[in-house]
Amino acid sequence: MSAAPQGENRCGWPQAVLFDLDGTLIDSAPDIAAAVNELLAAHGLPAQSLDAVRAMIGNGVRKLVERAFAAAGAPLEEAALEARHEEMMAIYGRHLVNLTVMLPGATEIVTAYHRARVKTGVVTNKPEGFTRTILDHFGLSGSVDVVVGGDTGPARKPAPDMLLHALSQVGLHPGRSLMVGDSAADVGAARAAGMAVIVVRGGYTATPADELGADLVIDTLAQLPQAIERLKEPA
Repeated sequence: MSAAPQGENRCGWPQAVLFDLDGTLIDSAPDIAAAVNELLAAHGLPAQSLDAVRAMIGNGVRKLVERAFAAAGAPLEEAALEARHEEMMAIYGRHLVNLTVMLPGATEIVTAYHRARVKTGVVTNKPEGFTRTILDHFGLSGSVDVVVGGDTGPARKPAPDMLLHALSQVGLHPGRSLMVGDSAADVGAARAAGMAVIVVRGGYTATPADELGADLVIDTLAQLPQAIERLKEPA
């Protein structure tokens, strides 16, 4: 069910825009793949292709490690998974911004909405510390009002908790807000939170963007303002 604004709520909407990070604002897959393959090599396992790793992204570092070892033919039991997760955190911490780039329109859109006094947030299953390092590197920290990561505390997407926590930090209601992401987890979290959601094509999702159930799908973030205006049109 759409959560697009109705009636008088269209005026001044949205007052907050929450963005996913990986696959929405940044293309981090090359760095993540490099870290995954360094970890696999340390355990004598074959490297995974960039496309294969890209398909593993989206539910946090622990799930990424679990998927990578399974794909390499060495599925992990709980204790081993916890140990490999700790190794991966250390390795990926050295690979945060070596190959990662901002996606087209991302810097301009986040900056523009911040300047327009719209509250902006980054809500991602990536650890908060890593997220802040990346935002600092690309000069975006000053344009982001709230950051919620996978280890911040609230249950991760597709649960609504991270989005609701972010909105509580900026004092806004879900009905006055918009989620922008690239995956089923983003759409699921937004729907559960009662928020409108726009999906950007080309992100990290096994399901085609047009089949994720978003209110609208756009090709690049540069199209976000026009998409927002479309959502504000009377039904």
